[in-house]
Parts: sequence; C-alpha cells; structure tokens
Amino acid sequence: MTDVSSETQFTEEQMTLLGHLNELRIRLTWAFASILLMTVISFIFAEPLLDFLLSPYNNAIQASAQLQTLRPTEGIETFFKVSLMAGAILSMPMILYQLWLFISPGLTKEERRYVYVFVPSALVLFLLGIAFAWFILAPAAIFFLAGFLPDIFKTDWTGQEYIGFLTRMLFWLGVSFELPVVVYFIARVGLVTSQALREQWRIAVVAVSVLAAVITPSIDPVTMLLTMAPLLVLYVLSILLARIGYRQFEARMAVDE
Repeated sequence: MTDVSSETQFTEEQMTLLGHLNELRIRLTWAFASILLMTVISFIFAEPLLDFLLSPYNNAIQASAQLQTLRPTEGIETFFKVSLMAGAILSMPMILYQLWLFISPGLTKEERRYVYVFVPSALVLFLLGIAFAWFILAPAAIFFLAGFLPDIFKTDWTGQEYIGFLTRMLFWLGVSFELPVVVYFIARVGLVTSQALREQWRIAVVAVSVLAAVITPSIDPVTMLLTMAPLLVLYVLSILLARIGYRQFEARMAVDE
C-alpha cells in the first residue's frame, strides 16, 4: 500500500524543484535579453572602441598599427566580438540584479534589502577587475609577447586573435573580482563556510592557476603571477567574508528557533 504522505512530500519537493528551475529560466532569459539589447546598442561605438583597444598594441611596438584580417569575415567577426564584450559589461548591473532575484527567495524580508549592497559592490569589483586588467595586466602581457625574439618573429597580429585575447582578459578578470561578494552572500544563506574554504586552499591555488592560464594564455611567469596575485588575495578576502556571512546565518537560525 502506497504511503500517501510520502507521495505528497515527493510531489511537493518535485514542484519546488520545478519552481526553482522555472525561476532560473526566467532570470537567464532576462539576463540574455539585457546582453542582446546592450550588444545592439554597442554597435554604435564599436569602431572607436576598437581603436581604443589597439593602444596597448601600439605602445608595445611603438608605432601606429593596423590589425590583419586573413579571412573575408574576420573583420566583421571581430567587430561583433567587441560589441558583445561591451554589451556584456553594460548589462552587468542587470545580470547581477537577476542573480539577486534568484537567490533572494531564500532570504528574509530584512535580508532582501541587501540588494542595495550586493549589486553596487559586485559592480564596483567587476570594474576594478577590468581596470586592473587594462592598466597593469594587458600592457605587461602584450609588451612581453610583442617583443619576444624580435629578430626571429615579426609582430603583425590578426584582429581576431588580438581582440579575442584582450577582451577575454578584461571580461573574465572583471568577473573573477566579484568572487568575495558572491561568496559572502552564499555563506549568508548557509551554503558555504569559511572553514570549508580554508581546508580547500590547495585546491583553490590549483583552480586559481588554471583560471589565470585561461584568462591569460601567455606562459611567461610575470604575466601569470600578475594574474594569480589578485585572485589569491580575493580568495583570502572571500574566506573572511564567508566567516562573517555564515555567522549572520547562524544568528538568524538561532532567532528562528
């Protein structure tokens, strides 16, 4: 004989899971729609942005350069790539807000007011990451790569490779800088603890090394260290914020009991 209460519990859990998946679908739809809209708007200033992105390359070779296109569609592909990066950056406030709307149902009414802290602080860290990549990391990496064995290799890069390298570095380092804020709010709802982050520090170092290699494909030690250093500092900061967030979670649970 089937246990009616067990069936009811299973149905409720299934509905809850389906509800979360539907909520995730809605938030992702809004985020992608925002990126699409901002990308279309970015078409207006994509050309001057391309000229601006050339400045580290010009500084490295000490001349005014033009990027090559080796395929008929390479120029327009690069144009769209820059527009997409600009669109993703401009839509970041909406993406962060949609992320907040997804996690906020698990918070109390008072905790939901943290949206006024979460979105601005994550956005500031995102912009700091882009600034770090642009002013420190990109010049060092491009200078090294452009000047490597100049008697053997002629520096004459293609648009797709150079712009892809630079945009990937700018965007993903900006996203990586948001780690402390995201970890804090995950700990705030009890999903991670500072102890767990401390115990997994070896895995974190390996993960940071892999992430640095993905963000900056340059294998020179200077560029890798310049990328890894702020990421490791951010991980330590994430541990401290996770400790604060989880204590607040425990205090809330104690009050609820």
